[in-house]
Amino acid sequence: MDSHHSAGHGCGRVRAGGGLHRGTPRRAAATSGVISKSGKQGREQMDYSRAVMYMQGLKRFGIKLGNERFEALLERLGNPHHQLRVIHVAGTNGKGSTSTFIATVLQAAGYKVGLYLSPYVFNLRERIQVNGYMIPEADFARLVTWIKPHIEELAQTPLGQVTEFELKTAVGFSCFAEQRVDFAVIEVGLGGRLDATNVVRPLVSVITSIGWDHMDRLGDTLGKIAAEKAGIIKPCAPVVTGVTEQEPLEVIREHAQRAGVPLTEVKPERMVVPPPVRTVHWQDEGVYRMRQRVSVRTTDGVYRHLSLRLLGKHQCSNAAVAIAAIEALQHAYRVEIPESAIRIGLEHATLPGRMQIIRRSPTLLLDGAHNVSAAQCLAQAIQDTFRYRRLILVLGMTRGHDPRAVVDTLAPLASHIVFTQPNDPRGRPATDLPEASTVSLPPYDIVPSVPDAVERAMGMAQADDLVCVTGSFYVVGEVPVERWQTASRRIAHIEEGTIYAVPGENAGDVSH
Repeated sequence: MDSHHSAGHGCGRVRAGGGLHRGTPRRAAATSGVISKSGKQGREQMDYSRAVMYMQGLKRFGIKLGNERFEALLERLGNPHHQLRVIHVAGTNGKGSTSTFIATVLQAAGYKVGLYLSPYVFNLRERIQVNGYMIPEADFARLVTWIKPHIEELAQTPLGQVTEFELKTAVGFSCFAEQRVDFAVIEVGLGGRLDATNVVRPLVSVITSIGWDHMDRLGDTLGKIAAEKAGIIKPCAPVVTGVTEQEPLEVIREHAQRAGVPLTEVKPERMVVPPPVRTVHWQDEGVYRMRQRVSVRTTDGVYRHLSLRLLGKHQCSNAAVAIAAIEALQHAYRVEIPESAIRIGLEHATLPGRMQIIRRSPTLLLDGAHNVSAAQCLAQAIQDTFRYRRLILVLGMTRGHDPRAVVDTLAPLASHIVFTQPNDPRGRPATDLPEASTVSLPPYDIVPSVPDAVERAMGMAQADDLVCVTGSFYVVGEVPVERWQTASRRIAHIEEGTIYAVPGENAGDVSH
């Protein structure tokens, strides 16, 4: 990196001689599994399948606004979140990829890293990872068993029933506290201000993007949506954002100013910014040998020709936001992260359902684009990355997202569409999608079952065609990948519990 030094901001948290405000980061190898924590006396230990059934039996969204109930639950559990050094990540799109980039960079630097993601694609345990390994089934079941009686006790109080997401988050916090991770990268579930994850005390707050999604819950303008996301901004935690649109950006600036914390704005190289604004710029360098290439210019210097396995121009922005968050950690808390760790971590970051290639000849691509911004990114990435004769879309969505915008964005690229629907209570009927479109559609089929829809698409595809399954992570998660993947592209994490593997001293240390 071509470098020049920038002074840091620590909000009084940096100890003399360096290190974090909560002690020196632990670089020791990760332990096998998590420290034993049993349930209350006389409680029968659930196995994994029963634990999942119990979790899914809880209501999806809480009736009470705010986190009073969740904070009461965490207090009963010993406040595991207070033991964590958190990087908190919100945003309409890109927060999962950005969270993963941050986690892989920290791991490549030798730290033990917890990663909490939302949603999962193929396996519920994807949500809770330590150094790229999903939480083992036995530990997941044990923690749910331990937490369950506390949930039952709370249900008898005016605070009411804990939700499914609150339990997932409590399991994640408890796992990371037991594992004594050096850092926990926590992705927001929905919004930010009222999200269960917003009980944390972050070292850095990140807002990746603001777009049109969940308007029924977050607001009907970009400014209102931004205000909900900016609810994660807290005093003493520097803020990083990849938002470039003026209305939501002004909201984020106001929240950062009110909290008295520095804000770093991440923008494409071509965007001109007034001198007082602290900025990080990125420049897309295209795709080379199926790797996205990008250069990133920060106040510390230039990271040239970075290589990303996560494909698409939008990942250039996500990687730059991750670098800005890493540099915020370095400046404010004197965390040691060499440039080599940034390069290695970014290159080895992978994530299910993000421009994920399952096979070639024909190419089968999975991407969970579920709103107009994500659909636009997918459309651009397909055109930039692939050469193909025909594009065959398998498209399904859930309720709560705008079908017209997604269909109208993707349909003009397709030679054929197979409309489908996820096997989920929130699944939108496949027939709704063509009816919602306002553009001229190519020939299409209606196949309600996702596996059957993929079978139909692959059956009509020739070797030089591209089949893309998209519209929802729920749809992507129902693709029978074992039916279609080739040996060279086997998705290891489905069988082995790994999401990503980063070379370094801690790689592969968590076993189960």
